[in-house]
Amino acid sequence: MATIASDTGGADGPLKDHTALEYASALGRLMIVEDQPAWAPHLRSKSILRSAPKRHLVDPSLAVAALRASPKRLREDLELFGLLFESLVVRDFRVYAQASDADVYHYRDNTGLEIDVIVATRAGPWAAFEVKLGGEAWIEEAAANLFKFRDRVDTRRCGEPAALAVVVGSGSYAYRREDGIWVLPIGVCGP
Repeated sequence: MATIASDTGGADGPLKDHTALEYASALGRLMIVEDQPAWAPHLRSKSILRSAPKRHLVDPSLAVAALRASPKRLREDLELFGLLFESLVVRDFRVYAQASDADVYHYRDNTGLEIDVIVATRAGPWAAFEVKLGGEAWIEEAAANLFKFRDRVDTRRCGEPAALAVVVGSGSYAYRREDGIWVLPIGVCGP
């Protein structure tokens, strides 16, 4: 909340923390924002898990409209475009997860390791996804994160992942790399 209060305060300084919390709560009740809870698997690592949820707009097009961002402006700010794309993927995966009696989480620890999406069924199977707009360098970075994450999870307690995958913004077919990581264009994902 302190970051949100600082970022949204304007010329008069940051909002009070309780004011930011009230605004965030109101946006949640209006179904404009939705929290993505943190996943807490059993870990071998001594890394400390971060349990704060990530907040996403229910529909990332709301942010695009509020910013009056054209496609050209989005291409010029790939960091913002990537955040919006991640929110789009989270939104879609939430819809798909509901059809499979599953939940959508994120992972973050004190070492800076983050995984964008964990889909875990109530029966136990789970999969981890990194979200990248595309590009081979980004896919390689995402694959390295997924392997690092997989090595920290105690699979004796929570099972092997059903899949490790990178969700990308373009492409017309999914493929499995030689190292076992799936590359999934958002257009081929579904329940």
